[in-house]
Amino acid sequence: MASLEERINRNEEKIDRLESMMMRVLYVQQQTQIEIQELKEEMKEFKDEMQKTVEEMKKDTQKLRQDMNKKWGEMANKLGTIVEDIIAPATSPVIKRYFNCEVNDLQVRRKKKDIKTGLKDEFDVIAVSDECETVFLIEVKSYPKVEYINEFKDKKIDRFFKLFPEYSSYKLVPIFASLRLEDDILNYLTKNKIYAMAYREWDYMDLLNFDKI
Repeated sequence: MASLEERINRNEEKIDRLESMMMRVLYVQQQTQIEIQELKEEMKEFKDEMQKTVEEMKKDTQKLRQDMNKKWGEMANKLGTIVEDIIAPATSPVIKRYFNCEVNDLQVRRKKKDIKTGLKDEFDVIAVSDECETVFLIEVKSYPKVEYINEFKDKKIDRFFKLFPEYSSYKLVPIFASLRLEDDILNYLTKNKIYAMAYREWDYMDLLNFDKI
């Protein structure tokens, strides 16, 4: 049977091992807490960096969208100008061919404002033939639509005579022009007694419905 001293020594060894284990547990806990804290800090830094990146991307995207909208607007305006610049030189030859009238005054993108009434408008092409006492009013559209035709026949022609009273005694010939006109647009123009000017098989500008009006 072990002596009292031996039992005491064994108990002390157990206590030492227990204290050693507790110290290791405490050390592991402390290290774990440190690692957790470091991980939290790293996650916070990552979150802040991601937030900053997202905000920068939003700003870049917004600027890119604004730049693209501006460029599309410029392209749309330029396209409209190109169409007018293509159609305007063809105006006099087409009028001479179909109406046997010499154009003595050709105005492109003509703006007019009545100071007294405040009425104003811009007309794409105005071709005047004094010898025929006729004004050829040409509306040019890159993308023809029925509502554009309605605006032209119901309002723009009336505004023209109000803004240019000097032509009140002249006959007005309405012409709707584009590079290409679909059949439904062509039929609608014919129905409303408006000449349709466009490329005929991409050869040259022509009046596509002259024999139907």
